[in-house]
Amino acid sequence: MLRARIITALLLLPLVLGAIYLLPLPYFALVFWVIVGIAAFEWAALAGLRAQGSRVAYVAVLALLSWFAWSHPERHRDILLAGAAFWALAIVTVLAYPGSERWLARPVLVVSGWLVLLAAWIALVVVRDRPGGAHWLLWLMVLVWAADIGAYFAGRAFGKRKLAPAVSPGKTWEGVFGGAVLALVVTAAALLAAAEWRASWLPAIVVLVAVSVFGDLFESVLKRHRGVKDSGTLLPGHGGALDRADSLLATLPLFALLILWQAQAPVAG
Repeated sequence: MLRARIITALLLLPLVLGAIYLLPLPYFALVFWVIVGIAAFEWAALAGLRAQGSRVAYVAVLALLSWFAWSHPERHRDILLAGAAFWALAIVTVLAYPGSERWLARPVLVVSGWLVLLAAWIALVVVRDRPGGAHWLLWLMVLVWAADIGAYFAGRAFGKRKLAPAVSPGKTWEGVFGGAVLALVVTAAALLAAAEWRASWLPAIVVLVAVSVFGDLFESVLKRHRGVKDSGTLLPGHGGALDRADSLLATLPLFALLILWQAQAPVAG
């Protein structure tokens, strides 16, 4: 399993980096919308839409919403705020599970899926369009990857106290701490090297790591509620697109808002 995950990641990495760094913004948006569209197809199944036609229609509605959002950039901040608010509620859902199953009803999941995926896609566009946006997107991906890798190895080596046994029995507090430490070291070093470090980044990194963990846990809640192991079979060793992107989906809206806020914050001195 680990070998398949590594091989898949190594094959995808140059494609993702090429799209982030080389494509003009409209083509970048289109490429990543295709990925979001695949994730939407998987989300529709987790939401309880079993028929193939219903899942295709679900993706089509997301396409219309995305076109509207692309055409109205003045709405981007509102979409990001709504996306971030959803993930705050998702954290409560995870913490209360299995007592929170009423929030996993089909109509709720259908609508929330459109919001989650639209907000993540808009976040990608907003960040990529900022000065140095490609570097910032890579930075966020490194943060999520470092948190995931650190949690995996720290959990295997030291894991004893279960983080959320009703949701994901394999995750431990020791793993979360190990992932947070690795993510903090790697991303702080990158910020220092780029002369972008501010004291405000320390709590921001901690919060982003925490949100990434709950993004993963919330998808685990959806899969457990639906009785499936993976969201799909697209990526060998990883499962579906949602299985690979769940933490990024959660962190992207908050990160985009953070980038917008940092751009408006006065520079000290």
